[in-house]
Amino acid sequence: MGDTRPSVSVVMPLYNKEREVARAVHSVLTQTFSDFELLVVDDGSTDNGPAIVTACDDHRVRMIRQSNGGVSAARNRGIAEARAELIAFIDADDEWATDYLETTSNLAARFPDCGVYGTGYAYRRSGGYTRPAILRGLPEGFCEGILDGYFRIAANSDPPLWSSAVSVKKSCIEMIGGFPTGVIAGEDLLTWARLAYSYPVAYSTKPRAFFWDPADLSARLGRTPADPDLVGEGLASLLDQATPEQRPALRLYFALWKRMRGVVYLKQGNRKDALMELRSAINYGGLSKRLVILSALAKLPAGDSVFRMILYLRSCSR
Repeated sequence: MGDTRPSVSVVMPLYNKEREVARAVHSVLTQTFSDFELLVVDDGSTDNGPAIVTACDDHRVRMIRQSNGGVSAARNRGIAEARAELIAFIDADDEWATDYLETTSNLAARFPDCGVYGTGYAYRRSGGYTRPAILRGLPEGFCEGILDGYFRIAANSDPPLWSSAVSVKKSCIEMIGGFPTGVIAGEDLLTWARLAYSYPVAYSTKPRAFFWDPADLSARLGRTPADPDLVGEGLASLLDQATPEQRPALRLYFALWKRMRGVVYLKQGNRKDALMELRSAINYGGLSKRLVILSALAKLPAGDSVFRMILYLRSCSR
């Protein structure tokens, strides 16, 4: 590569993903847009994942090793090492369509004043199941352009920005301090919120990235929500800084985060903390049918399993 800088730096955090990383790396190396470097940050893996990556015979791949510090520390290391101004992220168990980088690079060229570039994505499972992410509140006919009203859309949809379908300007993500370390879950959600609060977001609705659902049921249940809630504190800080015009949508987004925490507590059988989080969601976002049902679930005796399941399924449909 010499002294020539690539147009895009791709950052892939890696920790114990030997079964999936070859798929992710292959999806990067087969892009129609080829002017990139791939920085794989081995965050102290104890499996064969790093060896799979180093076996790739491609000069664009660079392995960076560090002791285990978590996904935020790995992404931040990749950002620091990136040689391009445009940084694309992909997790080691996800996958890109072959024109993902072409799509995001075109967005960057068309909308140079933006700091964030996102694309649509889809959920995948083994066996062929695929579901595109759902975005509500986009202008009619919107396919590509500036994503106005990010927090309003995010509060009523799947996340518009997702870790394997986002590219950012290096200067912008450095300005907000990178990814927050010490956060167990939601570090990416807070990072995208901080970026969307500070910079315009350009977006293409075409699903160009794929999130592979974990096969392990325990992984799908979600980690126990962190205490203290550092992500919630970060979102509350944005809310404190917001103008009167920004505040209603941010309140809805903060309520969504609290509801998400409440649902995880419910799934894990912690009804007390679930109810506390759901009450906070109601306080910030108002009462909804889903929150009424979830709150009723949290108040049910543990033995009412059939009624509990009926109510939970009804909440998921609203």
